[in-house]
Amino acid sequence: MRTVIQAFLDGGCKNAQEFPAIYQQSVNLINGGAVFMIRGDEDLLVATDGLGFCGENMGGWLLCPLNHENAQRLRVLFPFTAPSRVLGEKRSLGLGDRLGIATPGHIRAFRQYDAYPVFAQQSMRELVFTERTYEEVLDCATFAVFRENFRRPFGADGDHLKNDRDIEYALNCGFTMITLDCSEHIRNDAATMSADEVEAAYVPNAALEEKYLGKSFKVGNYTVSFDSDTFKRACLIYNDAVAFAAKIYHKYFDGKNAKADLEISIDETSDTTTPAQHFFFADRLNAMGVKPCTLAPRFCGEFQKAVDYIGDVGEFEKELAVHVAIAEHFGYKISVHSGSDKFSIYNIIGKQTKGHFHLKTAGTSWLEAMSVIADKDPALYREIYAFAISVLPDAKMHYHISTDLTKLPEIDTMKDEELSHMLEGNEARQLLHITFGYILSEKDSNGEYLFRNRLYADWFAYADEYAQRLEKHIGKHLAMLYLGFDE
Repeated sequence: MRTVIQAFLDGGCKNAQEFPAIYQQSVNLINGGAVFMIRGDEDLLVATDGLGFCGENMGGWLLCPLNHENAQRLRVLFPFTAPSRVLGEKRSLGLGDRLGIATPGHIRAFRQYDAYPVFAQQSMRELVFTERTYEEVLDCATFAVFRENFRRPFGADGDHLKNDRDIEYALNCGFTMITLDCSEHIRNDAATMSADEVEAAYVPNAALEEKYLGKSFKVGNYTVSFDSDTFKRACLIYNDAVAFAAKIYHKYFDGKNAKADLEISIDETSDTTTPAQHFFFADRLNAMGVKPCTLAPRFCGEFQKAVDYIGDVGEFEKELAVHVAIAEHFGYKISVHSGSDKFSIYNIIGKQTKGHFHLKTAGTSWLEAMSVIADKDPALYREIYAFAISVLPDAKMHYHISTDLTKLPEIDTMKDEELSHMLEGNEARQLLHITFGYILSEKDSNGEYLFRNRLYADWFAYADEYAQRLEKHIGKHLAMLYLGFDE
């Protein structure tokens, strides 16, 4: 390693003095050459000529931009930088990186635990809000994994996808997991229908009635029963979703040639998924040959963005135990969505799943990035805070939150050193969480980004500070999950 770095500094590159920071963990030897990363005005890949990278030739060394072509080459030469199918492992965490800069901090947290990370995780909504592509999302993870020399498998999740076009896009980019969002095929109104309305809407199905109506099913230590209302309501809510999930599964995920793992999401609904409904949905999928790796029901209580669990923790634990038993019965893991910052229930999740779970985080890493801005560039933070308040009514149309604007801190009366403490309160956290897309994409009258470029400049300048905060914050998530089980 020292020989390679010295060769670069001593004469291989005439302008080496312009790049004083070398990511030493990234130095890798291959095919008689070397590849590593350096930090100057921006991060760059350095490679000896002849390894297939594109860049500026400087005395036998190529200075290569972190672009898609070089990421593809990196994944070929160093397979550990390409995502793998990890959803079938005992425990995994999704770590949505909306900015493309969080993976180094995520890696630091995961070095201490045996859970499998999904570094690249984005929904189509997030891609639109951040003006990114799936190629960019995966490439950022690849470069970070190479830079940090992270050698364990990691996943890439096309999150909450709803149609063939988006699924194919993610799969063609090399994503190794798809979260299928069935929400558009779930009939939400049936959950709150009166008994008479259910009877009127239900279409008789002799085969399903024979299998479920008036029957009880033993699942682990629990029994799931279907009286008339429970059965008919489940049919109304989930029949179309079952058909949709089965169609997608057999088209993309069935058989030995499947390129990715499948998670099925039925959590984007207005009402809780009861254990009986979970069993009905899973049993019908099983009968149709559908074998997901994970399934995300809508749990009791509220899993709002960026704040702790809202609800009866005892009731959550009771229902989770049944949901886990159903998942074990059908051979998949339970998945917990909007899992960021749910500290009051992590111990329960670890305990009831016996350490076998998938949990998704995303927005919390964005909030840690904003805490860096609050501390390091308070003037910019104040601008963004005022802007976020102005766009909150529009942003709330995309998220279910309970933010009360009357409880937001009065930023004008706060000292600069107090600003980051705002993000310890639910109101400011949810405000900045759901307005992230507006903040990143807003432009001035000249078509220039209002905040984006200044934010990225700060994050690059304070990259190590950001990584340290992520290591601590995501590490807290992992530590509390692991407290619940012992393997």
